[in-house]
Amino acid sequence: MWTKETKVVILTGAGISAESGIRTFRASDGLWEEHRIEDVATPMGWERNPQLVWDFYQERRRQLFEVGPNPGHVALTKLEEYLDEMLLVTQNVDNLHDRAGSKNLIHIHGELEKLRCEECDYVGIMMEDHDLTSSFVSCPECSNAVMRPHIVWFHEMPMRMSEIEKALNQCDVFIAIGTSGHVYPAAGFLASAKQQGSHCIGINLDPPLNFDLFDEFHQGKAGEILPELVHQWINTEQP
Repeated sequence: MWTKETKVVILTGAGISAESGIRTFRASDGLWEEHRIEDVATPMGWERNPQLVWDFYQERRRQLFEVGPNPGHVALTKLEEYLDEMLLVTQNVDNLHDRAGSKNLIHIHGELEKLRCEECDYVGIMMEDHDLTSSFVSCPECSNAVMRPHIVWFHEMPMRMSEIEKALNQCDVFIAIGTSGHVYPAAGFLASAKQQGSHCIGINLDPPLNFDLFDEFHQGKAGEILPELVHQWINTEQP
């Protein structure tokens, strides 16, 4: 099945980051660090109480300095280096895939290390000490406007969907890693890939909601399973 020409789309979710120590923030009761989603992860919450939302994401941004990529992230980088065409789509807003060396990468829900200006649309990595306090950060381009987290909140459109849909329609293999199958539109990627004939592989601690659609499923930690799977995949090409 696997050659350098195999076209692969990979979706990663919270599971792969949790293995690096990233707190998921969202508890089983639906609260994020004891806050309602509506208060810290929606445009309406930002309008109502920007300080609350700002402090919530500043804590998450500061946490990036406490964690690093795990063997699962590194294995995906090795797979990308081997393949001619691989797209990695992550639901995670951390920078662990970037730090592991992934290149063809789409952060569908935004990126914690970046801030965005709602006035002029400037987006930039802003992770200096003075960018990580409880004080709002002014836009370096238009000066007066306040930056917001570069995060796709509930009720906002995920990023670069047309590129993802095109890749899904052309891929030979689709792999979902550390995803629960709850959050759309990402949860629908598996069905899209399956419908057009892709071989679908799942890797997760527990079977996700859409488990039945996978052609093969590997239960366990991505950081333990992926290195061996990637080794097998890149060594199965026939001479």
